[in-house]
Amino acid sequence: MLDRIINEVKDAVVATVKGADDIITALRGAVKNQATGVLKDASDIGVTAEDAIVGVAKGAVKGASDIVSSTAEAVKYTVQASIEGVSKTSVDIISAIRNVARGTVSGAAEVGGDIALVSVAAVEGALEAAGKVGVDTSKAVSSAVIGAINAADDIGSEAGSTARKALLNAVSLPKDIVEKAIGESAKK
Repeated sequence: MLDRIINEVKDAVVATVKGADDIITALRGAVKNQATGVLKDASDIGVTAEDAIVGVAKGAVKGASDIVSSTAEAVKYTVQASIEGVSKTSVDIISAIRNVARGTVSGAAEVGGDIALVSVAAVEGALEAAGKVGVDTSKAVSSAVIGAINAADDIGSEAGSTARKALLNAVSLPKDIVEKAIGESAKK
């Protein structure tokens, strides 16, 4: 069922974004709509909200990666739009942020994205979206860091190490929150 969600979201993103005058706006709209719709239907199609949001994020990145200028850009906009979509549902947004980051990093890795760049992009996207939807930015950053690291660790120890280093060195992210989240991810 998760593969079906991933493929349907990928196809919807490609169909919506290809040929659009404003690719970024089209991507954000498509991802937001997919996140909201899939989450509302998750129980009807037999998946958890957690799996549904991972599937949406993964499918969106896979669909957008060939259309936008970089996989990191696809990740950042997917994270932002997914969080905006989730905020319109009853799903716990902090938990969803972790799963969105996990799904985008995993999807980006499958299409050859640079783990360092996409991990940072996922957390940047969460940071920017948190302010827009009224979520505590430190909690959003922490949750996104944990999600990105979990995805990178699933790929392999070298990918996990690469993600941690990139997140710690990203000047766009609050270093104290990143360090704390990395410490928490090691305990789990």
